[in-house]
Amino acid sequence: MPGGRLTQQERQQIAVGLADGLAYAEIARRLDRPTSTITREVTRNGGPTGYRADLAHRATQQRTHQRRQAAPRGEQALPQPYGRDAEAVRDYQETLTTVFMTSGLPKMMARVLGCLYTTDAGSLTASELAQRLQVSPASISKAITFLEGLALVRRERDERRRERYIVDDDLWYQSMIRSARANDQFIETARQGVGILGRGTPAATRLENSARFLDFVSEGLIRAAEQGREVLYARTETTPDG
Repeated sequence: MPGGRLTQQERQQIAVGLADGLAYAEIARRLDRPTSTITREVTRNGGPTGYRADLAHRATQQRTHQRRQAAPRGEQALPQPYGRDAEAVRDYQETLTTVFMTSGLPKMMARVLGCLYTTDAGSLTASELAQRLQVSPASISKAITFLEGLALVRRERDERRRERYIVDDDLWYQSMIRSARANDQFIETARQGVGILGRGTPAATRLENSARFLDFVSEGLIRAAEQGREVLYARTETTPDG
């Protein structure tokens, strides 16, 4: 995080901002911090209505102490390629996990997705995920099943016949298409309701407007996904390891 970890005074300012009804982005601007930093801080410490600066500061100190004690077993012990700072990578992974959570993913599913996205290969086995996240294989299996249902991960077997869970470029496209198509059933059902409730009545008009809006948005999403698909396959120059 720019400027290092949040101080107790900054946490007090966050609490004041929340009490005043300020958006995360405005609190971040006043503290000269990324919005994601404020979002993560509040989300993991009681949410906007339950956030307490002193409790949040104490909890952070406890988590830092626990990480140091668990370092030999946890992700910090893994070697980092490209000269990366292991602690910075871990902090970023937590930030990414929080972003996934605020978009609607449950915590474990968000942790698995964040872990996969911060690996260069973009794939890990169940045992590798369990080791990195320090959770049970059953938790990984449940998270992967959930993420597969949303087309956010896919699985394949490697040369050793182990299942690997993968995030790749095409998944974003497939997920976008799936999200757009998810509106189709509501659109169709809403239009059926127009005839039943009587065209021109308040209830029918509400359904008709909703269906028309979602139909327009879905078509726009699909068109944009098709047009932008080539961006997913653009290759940027990579830095040699080390």
